[in-house]
Amino acid sequence: MRVITGSAKGRRLITLEGEDIRPTGDKVKGAIFNSIQFEIEGRTVLDLFAGSGQLGIEALSRGAEKAVFVDLNRRAVNVVNENLEHCRLKEKASVFNGDSLSYLKTAREKFDIIFIDPPYKKGLAEKALSLAPQVMNDGGIIVCETDRNEEMPEFSGKFREAKRETYSKTQIVIYRYTEDTAERG
Repeated sequence: MRVITGSAKGRRLITLEGEDIRPTGDKVKGAIFNSIQFEIEGRTVLDLFAGSGQLGIEALSRGAEKAVFVDLNRRAVNVVNENLEHCRLKEKASVFNGDSLSYLKTAREKFDIIFIDPPYKKGLAEKALSLAPQVMNDGGIIVCETDRNEEMPEFSGKFREAKRETYSKTQIVIYRYTEDTAERG
């Protein structure tokens, strides 16, 4: 697994192995970043359920101003820190060892882009999505990566589904900020 483009282009990232560890494949990562490529520079990013940190690192490599990484697994946090050092992006990052849902409930910082990529089939993506709008800046983007069979809502607060794609076993749903606050069913 490598950084696709930007200041850390081509750098190899360390990954963890285990049942709940599932690094985002290059095709899926490429699709995500192709969808948001012109909206990354200068932005503040939150990488929840960070794993190796590859989504937040890719965003930093492409010009994001700052990234916060959150993972409950202590080994994952160590891997994120190693990957940030290797990519020379540590000064733009904060890494927290803790529960991603708890982080969303207590965060005081606001973000422009959030990556939600939890272990599949545990309902964590939808739970995180329901909490994410409270820590988002207007105009923000929420990117959810789930199992292709997980149901994801069309709306979350002022965020509406803008794109949904399926790649093999993976589903990507991108939510964008909308002023439309009409009743949602």
